[in-house]
Amino acid sequence: MLRIIGTWIITALAVAFAFWLLPGIGFLTPLGQSAWMPTIIFAAVLAVLNAFVKPILQVVSLPITVLTLGIFSLVINTAVIYLARWISNGLFGTELFISGFFGALLAAIIISIVSAVLTALTGIKDNRGSGS
Repeated sequence: MLRIIGTWIITALAVAFAFWLLPGIGFLTPLGQSAWMPTIIFAAVLAVLNAFVKPILQVVSLPITVLTLGIFSLVINTAVIYLARWISNGLFGTELFISGFFGALLAAIIISIVSAVLTALTGIKDNRGSGS
């Protein structure tokens, strides 16, 4: 349980950093309101999609990923960002906007890098295959 909460916090921090860094991505919050709650909701949706949908997409797209020497995995990450945006906007009204495909692609790269660094620094590991 602690690992799930830690992963969610790390994802939220990575999302917040990417949205802070990139000008074409963010939440349409009224002036004076914090964007932390929409960030946390989006991070939760993104974490669930990364756990359940992304592995299926990776298996289905394995041939093209191999042909592109792994570059297509960035497109999968971008698609998961768009799917998380669609779900979080539709179900939770987070009002996330993404200016275009390349903005989402850069966000996916930044979120992946920041998540990997924070996971390495905190020692939170994904042990899905170990049965624990």
